[in-house]
Amino acid sequence: MPTYRYRCEKCGEMFEHAEHLAEHENAHPACPKCGSEKVQHIPTPFVPKTSRKS
Repeated sequence: MPTYRYRCEKCGEMFEHAEHLAEHENAHPACPKCGSEKVQHIPTPFVPKTSRKS
């Protein structure tokens, strides 16, 4: 299950939330610090792991 990063627009708290791919579009987790539902998804960089050496 992927973990997504969010930032609260009210207090600025950055937090992570694990959710299924299917529920990501409709998920609006509340801020764990202030409880606000005004959160913004923060895109995270993706770095694939491979077994080959570069």
